[in-house]
Amino acid sequence: MHVAPLPLRLGPESSGGWYGRPTLGVYENFICKGLLAFLAFGLAAGRVTGKDDLQGIYALAKRRVPKHADAFSFSLIPGEPDAFEISDVRNGIQVQCTTVSACARGFYTYLTQYGGVDIWWTGSRLDELPAKLPKVGGTVKGKAIVPYRYHFNTVTFDYTAAFWGFEQWELELDWLALGGVNLPLAWVGYEYILIETFREVGLTDADISDFLSGPAFQAWNRFGNIQGSWGGELPMAWVTDQFALQKRLIQRMAELGMTPVLPSFTGFVPRALATLYPNASIVTGSQWSGFPTRLTNDSFLEPSDPLFATLQKSFISKQQAAYGADVSHVYTLDQYNENDPFSGDPAYLRNVTAGTFASLRAADPDAVWLMQGWLFFSSAAFWTDERIAAYLGGVPGNDSMIILDLYSEAAPQWNRTQSYYGKQWVWCELHDFGGNMGFEGNLDELTQGPLAALHSPGSSMKGMGLTMEGQEGNEIVYDILLDQAWSATPLNISRYVESWVARRYPIKPLPQAALDAWRILSTTVYNNKDPNTQATIKGIYELAPALTGLTGRTGHHPTAVPYDTNTTITFALKSLLEARKQNPRLSAVPEFAYDVVDVGRQLLSNRFIELYTALVNAYNASSTAKSVQAAGEPLLKLLSDLDALLYTNEHFLLSTWIADARKWSHGSPSYGAYLEYNARNQITLWGPDGEINDYASKAWAGLVGTYYSVRWQAFVDYLVQTKQTGEAYNATLVASKMLAIGEKWDNGTWGTGKGEWWGVKGDTWEVVDRIVQTWA
Repeated sequence: MHVAPLPLRLGPESSGGWYGRPTLGVYENFICKGLLAFLAFGLAAGRVTGKDDLQGIYALAKRRVPKHADAFSFSLIPGEPDAFEISDVRNGIQVQCTTVSACARGFYTYLTQYGGVDIWWTGSRLDELPAKLPKVGGTVKGKAIVPYRYHFNTVTFDYTAAFWGFEQWELELDWLALGGVNLPLAWVGYEYILIETFREVGLTDADISDFLSGPAFQAWNRFGNIQGSWGGELPMAWVTDQFALQKRLIQRMAELGMTPVLPSFTGFVPRALATLYPNASIVTGSQWSGFPTRLTNDSFLEPSDPLFATLQKSFISKQQAAYGADVSHVYTLDQYNENDPFSGDPAYLRNVTAGTFASLRAADPDAVWLMQGWLFFSSAAFWTDERIAAYLGGVPGNDSMIILDLYSEAAPQWNRTQSYYGKQWVWCELHDFGGNMGFEGNLDELTQGPLAALHSPGSSMKGMGLTMEGQEGNEIVYDILLDQAWSATPLNISRYVESWVARRYPIKPLPQAALDAWRILSTTVYNNKDPNTQATIKGIYELAPALTGLTGRTGHHPTAVPYDTNTTITFALKSLLEARKQNPRLSAVPEFAYDVVDVGRQLLSNRFIELYTALVNAYNASSTAKSVQAAGEPLLKLLSDLDALLYTNEHFLLSTWIADARKWSHGSPSYGAYLEYNARNQITLWGPDGEINDYASKAWAGLVGTYYSVRWQAFVDYLVQTKQTGEAYNATLVASKMLAIGEKWDNGTWGTGKGEWWGVKGDTWEVVDRIVQTWA
């Protein structure tokens, strides 16, 4: 453990209720005055109204198009689910729909296809509608081709949204609603109800404390991969704050016509439960990703045990009291995510799902079980066809379950399981792992693959969705899948891209050079047919330096670049800059500035591979220390330029990630340090000793300058040293040096070290011009 435990004790010795009363100044004052009132308010608050109320759509219009909100009217009409009609009326635009979600999608269709504006992860530009609303000129109809439009991976709640506040969530939910999503995952605040459930069966505060994980790692505790914390124990302030946030999120989801997929009791329990209930059937799960035993090998209460149903009933009843009994009947429940079952016997696997589903239905007679299908790919050696059939077969009826075919675009499992043996399933795009930020996509597959699966013989496909681990760049590959869910024929990619770019850069006249940039990107980088690199391409500068093993990686964490940089990335960057030269007003378009920085980032990322290769070649040749030093200098110069480029845009800042984490601390320095450690550790060592080192690496200003550059400088220095002394290269020594750098960095406090800057600095256009001159 690399951070001293905080005085936010979760243990039984405290007298201030569960987790105790930390002595943290401002934070203690918050606990004293607010927490008791909050707990008294309890699970009964936050119920939502019916989903057939269109007031949520009117509120959406007021939020996003305030000057024109009164010009839009919405009404529910009978008809097939998820269909809409748009037409002109005397004083504006009318959207008629068969569901609330369809109204949101109809509204979005008008805004994008007629208004020429859009909403992006970088912000909403919907309020830039023309002063005089364009007419539709007839009746425009739209209809979803699948009943479910899904969003979120369980781990997105940590890799992207771990420290989001309501304002960030509001933009996200509006983007989802307008995109037609009606089935979003809703994990926030889960621990509050879980704690109450565990306490009800006699587990102590200390028992529960030893089980829960930190704010940046809760997804894997929920999955049963890890248990406990490093860097300090989970504070109650975090638990209650997230529960309060969840109430607002559930309310907003319902208002926007969405059915939130709610948590349930999965079976993972504190180790102490086996002592408390010695006759209970509790087994020990497998080790995960090299973590030490104290942090993995989670205890699993088998669903055949009566205590499982007791805990399920308790959890769901508390959740219903908190959010409303009818807000959703769909429950997420994953028991074997990268965690193999206790037994591979088909009868055992069938009994697990039978008991699990029975517990859900006992708690909620209308329960539908939703699960990620990642296990069937990641643990394919275990999950034979026979075992999959047995596991799914334990759930009676095909409509009782929804399976997310998590990585459909590259590793579909529906086709080897006879469409999941008839169970409902969702065609999902995973694409991004760990929130990595490299360009990649396969637009042909995203427009053709779902339709082919939907119309395959015996298909039980019922949805399309996004399951990326992190939301970081490549926005076009996610937008197109949401839009494909409303088209019965494959979208025309060239026309789609042209329209998408025109909305992204809503400047008239839009120079042809801007369209040319995206034409080349969409037909090369985003038309990747290489089966070995179907995921975001990770920059090797983000990896711990080593003499071998960094370049040419394939699989779902590739570093191999499947396109020619000079004819794609370099061309696109120069074209975007030429477009700005032709129409300088593009400089003021936030998404244009973002894209220029992002394309520049990709250029430098790719060039780094060339420089690294030159360094390795120089070292392996009969070279001198001087020649190795000379080969290393351009590599370090590139990282300096990359850091400067990223600093010019607010969406590429490490300081934002840290500030978002610290804002939950209620002004407490100790709590703030705990949150910052969680934020830093996830994107670097990912574990107390680098268990998943660099998995969630990011191309962020500050991270490049104070971490990646430091590691590469140390690596170059070591290579030079070995040439000077004649010693052999020692990979183990290099790894230990990198771990030490990571441990020191993770314990830092942003803003106190050299080169640590809050917010944006530098001019994008000046920096990009310099980069083009040097590296293009």
